[in-house]
This record gives sequence, C-alpha cells and structure tokens, in this order.
Amino acid sequence: MSFAVLKPTMDSFNTVFRFLTNQKTTIGYGIMAIATIGGERLFSLFSFQCPCNTKQNFTYGLTYLLGPALVLLTVGLFLSTPLWRLYTGCCLNPMKLCPRANCIGCISIFMKAVVGALVAPIMWLSVALLNGTFYECAVSGLQDQVIVDLFCKNRTISCRTELAKVPCKTSSLPAPEANDLLLMLKAQSQILGWVLIISSALAGLIGTCYTNCRSQVSYLQLTFWKIYMQKEREKFDSFAEDYATKLAERNLKSFFDNTEPEAFPFPNHTAWEQVSAVYTYKHSDQCYSTLQKYVERPDRDYSSEKTPLQMEHSLE
Repeated sequence: MSFAVLKPTMDSFNTVFRFLTNQKTTIGYGIMAIATIGGERLFSLFSFQCPCNTKQNFTYGLTYLLGPALVLLTVGLFLSTPLWRLYTGCCLNPMKLCPRANCIGCISIFMKAVVGALVAPIMWLSVALLNGTFYECAVSGLQDQVIVDLFCKNRTISCRTELAKVPCKTSSLPAPEANDLLLMLKAQSQILGWVLIISSALAGLIGTCYTNCRSQVSYLQLTFWKIYMQKEREKFDSFAEDYATKLAERNLKSFFDNTEPEAFPFPNHTAWEQVSAVYTYKHSDQCYSTLQKYVERPDRDYSSEKTPLQMEHSLE
C-alpha cells in the first residue's frame, strides 16, 4: 500500500528532474543573469565612487563599465572546453588547427567559443547600462565639444564646468537643471542598454537561423546529435575517472608490493590525438563524433601504449 502511495510522488519527482535536466542551459543562463544583476548592484553600492572631476570621470566610469566585462570574457574563454581541445598542442603542431588544409572547422569552433563567452559580458553591460551609474560618471567627464554642446546647449554658462559633478549631485547648478542633466545621462545609458539587448537577441536569432539553415541533418537528427555529444562527454568523464583510478591503483600496488606492474590496456598516443581532433559531420561517415569515427575505422590501431603516459614533459 505504501509503495502505491509513493509511486505517484516518485513519478512526479522524476518528471521534475527530467525537466530540470533538459532545461539546464536555460537555468544556467537564468542563474548567470541573477548573479550579474547582483554583482552590478554590489559594485554600484559598495565599491563604485565616481570622482566627479573632469580628469578622472571618464577613465573611472569606463573602467567599471568595461573592466568586469573583459574579465567575464576572459573567464568564459578560459572555461571553454572546445577551445582548449582545439588549441592544445597547436604550437608544436600547427597543422592541428587546419587538418587537411581545412580551416573552416577551426574558425567555426573559435567563433562558437567567443560567442559563448560573450554571453556573460553582454549581460553585465546590459545591466550596467540599464542602471546607468557607470555611464553617467564616464560621459560626464568627457571634454569633447560635441558632447558638452549636447548637454549644455541653451543652459547656464557654468554647465560646462559643473557637468562632471552632476553624477555626485554636488554641482552648483540649479536643482532643476542638475536633475535634467542627470536624467539625460541616465536616459542615454538605458537606451544604449536596450540597443545592446535587442542587437544581441537579433544576432542570436539570425545566427541560429543561419546555422540551422546550413545544417546537413534534419532537426530531429540534429537534436539527437546534441544529446549524443552531451552523453558522450558525461560518459567520457565517468570512464576517464574509472580508468584513472584503476591505473593509479595498479601503479601503487606495483610500487608498494615491489613487483612488476600488471598489463594495462590503454589507448596509444595516436589514438588520443585522433579522438581529440576537430570533428566535421559528413554524410559519407554517418558518425556523430571523432570518437565514434575512430572506433569504427576498419584500419584502427589496437596496439596499446607500453607506458600509459609517454610525453616529453611532465604534467606536474
């Protein structure tokens, strides 16, 4: 009786779990957006203090506006597995970048890595511009005649000298005029923020449409391909951890028992190089990854590496 009562609960739990698993990319972007908003608010409230002078406003405001975006871009590229899979070892063997003189795959992977890494910086810039604090400080310090004329046209003479103090609300300008200038700065910042959001959304839509339009497989097969690649990566991590554990146990057993190490089947260096190569789908292959392409080769080399790690330098 208790099992019958628990079964609907377990089914509901499994349904929720599958939904969260299938939507993990969307959830990840949602968490990233929340973290970006929170980070921007913390910077604005506790760290950012506009100097409010013409010599430092622009540099200070622009640093807070673009600095975190550049850091997020760098971190995004650093965490891009496809990018490192492509470029690892390319200094010793530049032909890895363009195998068989085909550089399209290299450029495609690089562009995808950059686009993926741009998500967080764009979120930061969008939130920062919509808030307006950093932009107000930066633009108010510009001494360009066009900018100054834009804000101070038909205003008091002191507007040109007091513009940099407007973000701090310490200017000697009349309150209505100072508030008007502050609203102009905030309005420009928010307009740029929405332009960035709309441009990014349109670019993403156009890019997705172009990619799907140029796809060599149908939508369902493309969906299957993505699922397969995800599962292959997950299983690879699991297999790698399992084999690494067995290899460590074998080596430690040989060391402490002071005996010859047992034979350990292990892919050779050539096999590792081939499964790490950039994969481009071809109808003639009907394979979904370089790993599948390698294991189904009729001339596959089954010889094992005598020593599981034979490299010219240490990993440590």
